[in-house]
This record gives sequence, C-alpha cells and structure tokens, in this order.
Amino acid sequence: MEKRKLGNSGLLVSLVGLGCNNFGGMRESLDVEGARLVVHAAMDAGVNFFDTADAYGVNGGSEIVLGEILGSNREEIVLASKFALPMNPEKSTRYNGSRGYIMKAVEDSLRRLKTDYIDLYQYHFPDPQTPIEETLRALDDLVRQGKVRYVASSNLAPWQLIDAWWTTRHHNLHSLLSTQHEYSLLERGVETSLFPALERTGISLLPYFPLASGLLTGKYRKGQAIPEDTRMSMPYFQAGMTDERLDTVGKLIAFAESRGHTMLELAMSWLGSNPLVSSIIAGATRPEQVTANAKSVGWKLSAEDLTEIDVITGK
Repeated sequence: MEKRKLGNSGLLVSLVGLGCNNFGGMRESLDVEGARLVVHAAMDAGVNFFDTADAYGVNGGSEIVLGEILGSNREEIVLASKFALPMNPEKSTRYNGSRGYIMKAVEDSLRRLKTDYIDLYQYHFPDPQTPIEETLRALDDLVRQGKVRYVASSNLAPWQLIDAWWTTRHHNLHSLLSTQHEYSLLERGVETSLFPALERTGISLLPYFPLASGLLTGKYRKGQAIPEDTRMSMPYFQAGMTDERLDTVGKLIAFAESRGHTMLELAMSWLGSNPLVSSIIAGATRPEQVTANAKSVGWKLSAEDLTEIDVITGK
C-alpha cells in the first residue's frame, strides 16, 4: 500500500483509509465482532489510517468498538477522530468548537478509544459561535499536552480554512494538516472552490464518499433494477440517482472496462492520481470490501485518460 505525507508533516498515511462510521450501533452498523473482521482485513491489506468521530454510532459507539478491537495493534495505525458534532441532538444541536467543549470531548474520546493519544484530531464542522482562534488554541494545547499528535479540520469552507491557516501562522500554533470534504468523480465542486486554498497552504485533502454512496461501485446501471439490500435501495439515497448521473456512470464504466479495469478501480485510482489527496476515506461493512478498496488504487492513469474523464464528467 502506498503511503503519503499528511500535509506539511512527517506523518505517513495509507492512500486508502478506513472510514469507521459503520461501527457502533447506528442502523445497519457493525457490532464489535463484525467490525473486528473489517479492521483486521484493513491492516492485512496495508491500511494504516483509521478515521472515526465521537458522534459516530450511539453514544460514541464507533470509538468504543475501535477501542475494544485495536489493543496491541494501536501503535501500528494512525488513529483519527473528530469533535464538534452534537453527541445528543435531543439536548443540543450546536456544532461546538469552544475550548471547554474540546477539553472534555478529547478526554471522553481517549477513554472510549482506550488510548492515551489521538494521532489526528479533527474539527468536524465549524461552530459559528466560537472564534477560530479559540478552537485552534485549544487544539494547540492538546498537542503540547501529548493528548493529540496532529490537528486537522473537516467541512470548513475555503475561506474558513484560509482563516484558520493564517491564525496558526500568526499566533505560532500547530497548523492544520488536512481537511475532509466530499470528493468523487460525481462530486467535483471542491476543485474550483477548495483546491486553490490547499495549494496555497500545503494542507492535504482527505476525500470522503469517494464512491458517491455506492453509485461508483458499478452495481447500478441505467435501465436495470436496483439490487436489493444495497444503499441505493433506500429512498434517502435514491434522490441522488438521477438519469444524468446514471448516464455519466455508464460512460465511466465503459471507459474503465475498455481498458481492462473496474468502475471501483477507476473511482479510487482517479482520486489517488491527485497529489493533493493523502488518504481516501472508504467505509466498509465486509472484509472483502476493504480488500477490494485497498487493491483499487494501482491503476496509473495517463494524462490522456484524465482528459477523457474530464470530458465524460463535464469538467
């Protein structure tokens, strides 16, 4: 598995990471034993980047499951978690980036994860009520205390990311190494809005939903019935299954198959061809999915391939 630097640091992460939002008690999520199979398959495939959040699962369930599984393997992985989303939406719907909240949140995450440090602690969603300097100073203190090794963000608008970057430089605080955003062959808006900020700051991109909630797996084709027991069989996800998108997917499948590759290999290798991308966050509910994801980034797309893909996707 290829390893890449995360931001302007010496931290190396696997090009394919494991998203752990499927662990810990939410509907259709994995219990400890199911998650254990997925985690071990990921490590066997060379995946070292594991991404979770305190709000994934029920009452921190994803972190709890990871804490039960990792054990002696903890030192072998780069463990990433997040804060700011409400843990109990019935009590509060605020995205919280305040100092008091962060100091408690990290202690709770450390306890659930059964570790004394988090490799990458990420600001999950911006809190409009808290100045960014307050959030960044709290994160800087956590690094200095040894509870967190590196800090990062998720879902910050480009102007917010630049503001955070400038604040860390101006106040000599530990800088953000990476940011998470949705990015795939079907969701390319960040290329014009976010990429200039990443190029200016040296911050890495960690794409999530790389397979567009399953549309880019090759399972779904225009005019064919939706397979049962898949994500796209659920009404919530069918809204994104438009004729236009299915037409694009059909062209992408034809492009990949004409070159002896699968749609999965195209979707993942295309993301991996971008030097701004350090690790692709891909969720999984079965060991064989993890293995397939890990193997899918070996296709080295040519400049001509990338140009043709741009035409297909309308870019």
